Amino acid sequence: MPSRRTFLHALPALAGCLTLPAVRAQSSSAWCATWGTAPAGPPPSASLQTFSNQTLRLIVHTSIPGNRVRVRLSNEMGSGPLRIGAAHIGVRSGGASLLAGSGRDLTFGGSSGATVAPGDPLVSDPIDFAVPALADLAVSLWLPGSTQATSIHDLALQTNYVSVAGNYAGANTLPVQRTLASWPFLTAVDVTSAAGTPSAIVALGDSLTDGVRSTSNANRRWTDYLARRLRAETLPGSAPIAVVNRGISANSLLTDYPTALLSGRDALERFDRDVLATAGARWLFVLIGINDILYSSASSPVPAESLQAGWLQLIARARTRGMQVIGTTLPPYEGHAYFTTARDAVRQRANAWIRTSGAWDAVADFDAVLRDPGRPTRLLPAYDGGDHLHPNDLGYEAMAKAIPLGWFGV
Repeated sequence: MPSRRTFLHALPALAGCLTLPAVRAQSSSAWCATWGTAPAGPPPSASLQTFSNQTLRLIVHTSIPGNRVRVRLSNEMGSGPLRIGAAHIGVRSGGASLLAGSGRDLTFGGSSGATVAPGDPLVSDPIDFAVPALADLAVSLWLPGSTQATSIHDLALQTNYVSVAGNYAGANTLPVQRTLASWPFLTAVDVTSAAGTPSAIVALGDSLTDGVRSTSNANRRWTDYLARRLRAETLPGSAPIAVVNRGISANSLLTDYPTALLSGRDALERFDRDVLATAGARWLFVLIGINDILYSSASSPVPAESLQAGWLQLIARARTRGMQVIGTTLPPYEGHAYFTTARDAVRQRANAWIRTSGAWDAVADFDAVLRDPGRPTRLLPAYDGGDHLHPNDLGYEAMAKAIPLGWFGV
């Protein structure tokens, strides 16, 4: 780890918003995630999806290119075996269709299919495959039996596809029966790169990272904007830097909600799987804690000290793997249905600690980026997604623009 050296970085429109030390990349393994999401579940029975001898075509947007690829699947929230009959990957041309000639079959231990025990993940065999940067891939899974989507990322903000009955994993054109707004079973796409040893930025968070109120099918989460900045501004020949989104809408830092498992296990519990297991992870953004405040008692909310203790644990665990950790302040939300002055006092105490504790390797002050200068407990109207808590596309873009790329050696 480099020594911590605090200085002020100011963007023209955001002077004083970010306090940070220099953050530099460290050595990485050959594999690096180009895309990822965080699994949750199982869903309540009323919303549990079942597939019967059907093919899923799941669309994901890459951050960095690669010349080899593997995917990670999950049955970690399942209570029964997950049977994969066939799997395939290709470059999407549009809708549920593949670019002709781009597809390759995926295998698992040399076999075209696999059975995943409940509670387990599954990583495919590496294959040679040209993965473009900032492009849509289609990962197709034929589920030959009756399969329940118990391990799922609920808020994809991406249209995915379910076929009519049959194995269409390798078909360029998928006969679509219906669409999905979620990602069942798929949790990561990893690549190796001929352009140098890639590294990944992992964003751990809740709906503010998952992208609630951003435009669907447009990749306008703040992590997407950051990935595009990195791609545009990294010098040719430099090692690629990926951005991997591990946000889950309604997720909390400290608390599980047994009746709302689609919001995911708390960040302390899911950290090893969703952060430390991410291939190539070298930097971590932590934007989580607002739901702990919102869902706590209106008159006697969670103490800021409890949030601080949780964040310190995430920092300590990330540093066991040599990761550098960037804290982010919690944006304002006056006008939201769960706003109270007592809850907001906790947010402001927590933000003061994030800014001044020195616990982080850097701090991104998203509160300062998004708030209305005339009423700092509210979002700037131009950035308000409509519920007074979540930004719109412009707000997410502003968050990404406020991040100095020098933190990552760019």
